[in-house]
Amino acid sequence: MVLSASALSVNLASAQTGVRQFPAAAQRGTLVVTAPPEVLINGVAARLSPGARIKGVNNALVMSAALVGSSALVNYRRDGQGLIHEVWILSAEEAAEKRSGLEAVTNFIFGSDADKPKTDDGKTPFNQLPHFPRQ
Repeated sequence: MVLSASALSVNLASAQTGVRQFPAAAQRGTLVVTAPPEVLINGVAARLSPGARIKGVNNALVMSAALVGSSALVNYRRDGQGLIHEVWILSAEEAAEKRSGLEAVTNFIFGSDADKPKTDDGKTPFNQLPHFPRQ
């Protein structure tokens, strides 16, 4: 009986802090639900997986239809097919923590970056890959 009471007090204490523990693979993004299951993550079209879970600030499930047209700062995780499977809407304390995925995207190259070697991130279109002469 004493063990269960102490475990309950630990769970209540962690629930009161307001900062949840997220998986290391979770990324940060801005979620906009357009027409479920279609969403925008950081302005890029994406899709929720079948059975996707969206958890609110209080960790309760939120239906995607309730978020249509609104924007929320979230941590999210994709499944094996690249669909968004888990989403956590962030509180102010959680949003203050640093996490990858919400980096600024630029469509220009600084002069200091022009001399760096080009790398292929796996997303280069086929027609923009380097061509080698046939021998």
